[in-house]
Amino acid sequence: MSLWVLVTLGAALVQSLRFMLQKQLKGAGLSTGGATFSRFLFGAPLAALAAVATFSATGTELPLPGARFWAFALTGGAAQVAATFLTVALFSLRNFAVGVAFTKTETVQVAAFSALVLGEAISPTGWVAIGVGFLGLLALTHRPGGGGIFSRAALYGVLAGMLFGISAIGYRGATQELLPLSSFSRAIFTLACVTFAQSLGMALYLRAREPGELGRVVRAWQRTIWVGVAGVVGSAGWFTAFALQNAAYVRALGQVEIVFTLAISAVVFHERLRPREGLGIALVVVSLIGIVLGARGA
Repeated sequence: MSLWVLVTLGAALVQSLRFMLQKQLKGAGLSTGGATFSRFLFGAPLAALAAVATFSATGTELPLPGARFWAFALTGGAAQVAATFLTVALFSLRNFAVGVAFTKTETVQVAAFSALVLGEAISPTGWVAIGVGFLGLLALTHRPGGGGIFSRAALYGVLAGMLFGISAIGYRGATQELLPLSSFSRAIFTLACVTFAQSLGMALYLRAREPGELGRVVRAWQRTIWVGVAGVVGSAGWFTAFALQNAAYVRALGQVEIVFTLAISAVVFHERLRPREGLGIALVVVSLIGIVLGARGA
């Protein structure tokens, strides 16, 4: 199995755990902004330490990236913050597994962004697989009396998916600007830069818009720190995968997160899925096989 596949599967698992922790924080009294900020507050110093350790261990000098790197990295970072904010808000509208599934409309959007911005084509098999997964996601948007694809939950999810797609392209572009460094060195350096900028931006936002929330996040450090740990580990996985493979394939394979969230939804939150939602998840899982085959044939 290709390295990018293994790294992506690991990143998807850790991200599922991080969303679980953030949903628990949202239910524990933190605002949507506070639960989102917890993802970055403790992640930034961890990412910085990991970058310093990596470059020290390999004896490699820290790169001095140019304007294109910062444009890609900061755009991706801002889009990820906004997408995470929407995802946390989404949890109060739908159950955990379906809430995360809404955000997976990003797969089609990433494929389009990847072709337009980075010039990376998708194979026919890959497009078919992405289409099957998208049909599964449409099935997941159905809710009797809930407005279906025109509901507020669907709007939040699709918008979050678009922003996650923009962040994926930004991160892929940023890591490519650091060649010829190794894939992990490129990933961890980009992660450290992005996470620092995200932490600073979120802190300024909370100070201005939600007085007192910064203190609540810090006081809850025994719980929020694990969100940061899961966030930086998961992001390291995603960034490494982006350094290794076309962002569209990485994010499409990342739909396996639906399987992990289904298990978490049932075991941790005791939430039940409707038959149509189960069908949607099954279609997403089927599409994963095609994604891997499409990437090999690209």
